[in-house]
Amino acid sequence: MSEPTIQLTTSDERAQLPQEILKAFIYTHNRSNANTSEVHLACSSLQAVVELLLERGLIDRDELAKRQNAAAETLRRQYMQRGMGVAVQEFGVSKYQFHAGAHVDCENRIHLCHAACCKLPLALSKEDIQEGKVAWELDQPYMLAHGADGYCTHMDREEHTCTVYEHRPIPCRGYDCSHDQRIWQDFENYKIHPQINEPDWPACLAGEPADG
Repeated sequence: MSEPTIQLTTSDERAQLPQEILKAFIYTHNRSNANTSEVHLACSSLQAVVELLLERGLIDRDELAKRQNAAAETLRRQYMQRGMGVAVQEFGVSKYQFHAGAHVDCENRIHLCHAACCKLPLALSKEDIQEGKVAWELDQPYMLAHGADGYCTHMDREEHTCTVYEHRPIPCRGYDCSHDQRIWQDFENYKIHPQINEPDWPACLAGEPADG
C-alpha cells in the first residue's frame, strides 16, 4: 500500500488542516531551526580550530582530508543503519522521461536470481515521494519499503513482477545486474552468486563490490 501524500495547493485547503497537524508542523520546524543553529555554531567553532591548527602546522591538510572522508562514510552508514538519516535521490530528470534503462533477459534468469534486484535497498526521489505511488519505510525515510521476506513491498510474490511498474523509481528503471557481483559470478554463463538464496541477502555480503 502506498503512503498517503498531503498536497496543498490553495490557502483554503491549507486552512482545512486539523489544528493539531499545523501545531505539529510548527513545532517540527521550530525544532529544526533550533537544531540547525546549534549545528552551525558547532561547525563554525570546529572549523576555526582546524584552521588554527593548520596555520600552526600541527596537522597535515591531506591527512586531515583523508581522515575526514573516512569518518564521514562511517557516520553515514551508522546513521542509515539506525534509521537516523533521511535518504533522497535526485537525478535531474523525471522518471517518466528517463529512457536509459538496461536490457536484461530477466525471463531467462528469474529461475536463478529469484528477482534478487527487488531486495536491493534504494532511496526514493522527491518525485517518487510527492507522487505517493511507491511506499517507503516509515522508520527509515525515504528508503523503498521492503517486506519481512526482504523483497520490495510492490513485488508480486507469485509472478515476480512489479505491481507499480509504470511508477517505479529511476534506479529500478536503469539498474543493470550484469556487472553486479552480488548477484552474478558469471553473467554470460548464467552462474549465480552462491549466497543468493540466503535469507539475509544482500546484507550477508557486506563489503563485497556491487560492480565487476
